[in-house]
Amino acid sequence: MKAVFESELLGMELVKRGKVRDVYQTEDRDKLLIVACDRLSAFDVVMPTPVPGKGIILTQMSNFWFEKTRGIISNHIIQEDLSSLRGDDLDHNLKGRAVIVRKSEPVQIEAIVRGYISGSGWNEYKRTGSVCGISMPFGLKESEKLAEPIFTPSTKAPAGQHDENIPFDDACQIVGENMAKRVRDISLELYSFAADYAFGRGIIIADTKFEFGISEGELILIDEAFTPDSSRFWPVNEYQAGGPQRSFDKQYVRDYLESMGWNKKPPAPELPPDVIDNTIEKYKEALSRIIE
Repeated sequence: MKAVFESELLGMELVKRGKVRDVYQTEDRDKLLIVACDRLSAFDVVMPTPVPGKGIILTQMSNFWFEKTRGIISNHIIQEDLSSLRGDDLDHNLKGRAVIVRKSEPVQIEAIVRGYISGSGWNEYKRTGSVCGISMPFGLKESEKLAEPIFTPSTKAPAGQHDENIPFDDACQIVGENMAKRVRDISLELYSFAADYAFGRGIIIADTKFEFGISEGELILIDEAFTPDSSRFWPVNEYQAGGPQRSFDKQYVRDYLESMGWNKKPPAPELPPDVIDNTIEKYKEALSRIIE
């Protein structure tokens, strides 16, 4: 499969090129065309090496979860089948990786839910005994399941800068108390629903990240949902608290980058072929376990 590192849609205005997705303005000013490319970011830096087919998997998984969670919150999806677009508007290489969405104003925090303690949450817990200002029980092990999922927001940093975990009170200062509480409550409900669903298919969703937007006064789910880019997926039958877990997500790439001593600043190093191959296999495994 040919990798799509950056999309090029003739006759359409490129609004934004994010870490993974390219956003175009459609003729209808209230709608956007989003293309999930094969770029991969780690530690908030885009890798120079694409992962062929990754964008298609992200789109398939997000569309699946957007449909599954409509009873909890509306989302930005308007049209998944773009076959009606003219050939010069949608290159054949973009098939399966593009959707039309309604335009919204992004809520300026990242919404993170943790059901298990891992990653940056684990690192913070080791230093302070808390995660994003939430005091945690003494003696937790790495990857241990929490008594209840916790909401741990972060800043939404500009491209090239790192998101930072923040206490809930700081999130209230950024977006307002009512909005922060609404985002928190919906995020926890989304996580609980998806975690139960995935567990029945052999996947633990250890944690996940959401983005929300405001469209015509309504809070909606945007960007992506429960993908290997935005979540930690662990196999149920191999889970054992007390250390890192085998995963079906981009933690594998983070671990590789940590092992080579990269300073987590641009430019990112090229990823070798075996890392690319193993990454896409992990993404495919997550897709097949949850959807197929």
